[in-house]
Amino acid sequence: YAIRARMALAYSNITVELKEISLSNRPQELYDLSPKGTVPVLYINNQTVIDESLDIMQWALKHNNQQNWFLDKKKFQLEMIQECDNEFKYWLDRFKYYDRHPENNKTYYRGKCDNYLSQLNIQLQTTTYLISNKLSLLDIAIFPLIRQFANVDNNWLINHHCNVANWVDCIMKSKLFLSVMDKYLLY
Repeated sequence: YAIRARMALAYSNITVELKEISLSNRPQELYDLSPKGTVPVLYINNQTVIDESLDIMQWALKHNNQQNWFLDKKKFQLEMIQECDNEFKYWLDRFKYYDRHPENNKTYYRGKCDNYLSQLNIQLQTTTYLISNKLSLLDIAIFPLIRQFANVDNNWLINHHCNVANWVDCIMKSKLFLSVMDKYLLY
């Protein structure tokens, strides 16, 4: 979720101080800002805390949305993001860590992920990105999770959903994505 927040902040040309957090050794300062202890957390002007990545994205777009990422098909975008964050992410975690969820096998979990990936593949039949031929909030919001799937089984993705595989590859090669992938010292 941090990647999508970083991408929205970079897209909106908002300068932030990044602190890389080890999730296995979270500093107290993180809990002081947000008791959830999750990342990302945006702390604004020593007074406002935003601790949900989608909220950070929307906050950034309110400040600078030069390419109208969020104006087209707003309801559709939010619905697809919710489905990804809730249903797809649930099955993705089981697919990635199938050995921790022995009640089903890896193929079963991949099949559950396939339901969402099929929708995306259809969306991408006629456009470069999910809404049109330009990036949208939807693309950036769900990209990190679809990228995780590709990292687990990219050959399967290419063979079954080539439009999705091409979309992931296109975003991974984008200046925006590359600009937020620098490594930072752990805080």
